[in-house]
Amino acid sequence: MTGEEGIMIEIHNLTKQFEKIRAVDEVSVEIREKTVFGLIGTNGAGKSTVLRMIAGVIKPDEGTVAVDNMPVYDNVEAKKRLFFIADEPYFFANANAMAMERYYSGVYEAFDREEFYRYLEKFNLDKRRKIGTFSKGMKKQLALLLGICANTKYILCDETFDGLDPVMRQGIKSIFAKEMEERGLTPVIASHNLRELEDICDHVGLLHKGGVLLSKDLEDMKCNIQKVQCVFGAVEDELKALNGLEVLKKEQRGSLCTITVRSTREEVEARFATVDTVFYEVLPLSLEEIFISETEVVGYDIKKLILG
Repeated sequence: MTGEEGIMIEIHNLTKQFEKIRAVDEVSVEIREKTVFGLIGTNGAGKSTVLRMIAGVIKPDEGTVAVDNMPVYDNVEAKKRLFFIADEPYFFANANAMAMERYYSGVYEAFDREEFYRYLEKFNLDKRRKIGTFSKGMKKQLALLLGICANTKYILCDETFDGLDPVMRQGIKSIFAKEMEERGLTPVIASHNLRELEDICDHVGLLHKGGVLLSKDLEDMKCNIQKVQCVFGAVEDELKALNGLEVLKKEQRGSLCTITVRSTREEVEARFATVDTVFYEVLPLSLEEIFISETEVVGYDIKKLILG
């Protein structure tokens, strides 16, 4: 454990095996304060198992999880700082939203009852209606509202936005942003869909076959990978512009080149300013394009892993 300032959840060599299946294989990641951490991976990649070990629901076979420098498993004080929302949230039989509020108010001392009922009205969730009659999306909304109003430092969400329509997704994302700004909430969101997390995550970890394939800060990735569309005046100009740059991908259609390079925008613009081009333009990359570039370099095709 590093105990480094700003790192609030530390996962070191986390391993979990179920009979002959190694669900999580020596996973090490750091989740920093006041960020949204996205855990991306296909079904079976180990996302849910990692979240359950962070939450202290299951015990790792090897490795450690620390929350604010405290081991989390079998530690009540550490668990008070976490709220875990499973892919299929659990509610008591025949309970309504009021009954779940009473339960969680007893578990979490800082539970905000007034805010919870305000959110129920905002999301048109009937506080007296039996949760068993809710749709999957309504159940997911209710679980998220309970988690937010518990006022824990961390909220762990497994497939948070699955089953929510686009308007509801944006509503939940807005609430996350508000809670992060006002009280430093740190959401950890597991999803099989990279596109769902593009506009909310600060840092993304990519899980594949139980191991971490990639874990990077999105702003750093965006700053260090550039996509350029251009038409060179001559072959010599292309060679001069790209000499010494790490080219991740190059496509050519007629005279139009689309080149993805690992470099800063400033360096790319400086290079291209010294050669003869008919035109050139540095274009923004989507999160999907960044991850495709990064994973292709290490021999994986993220389109097959995440994007179907």
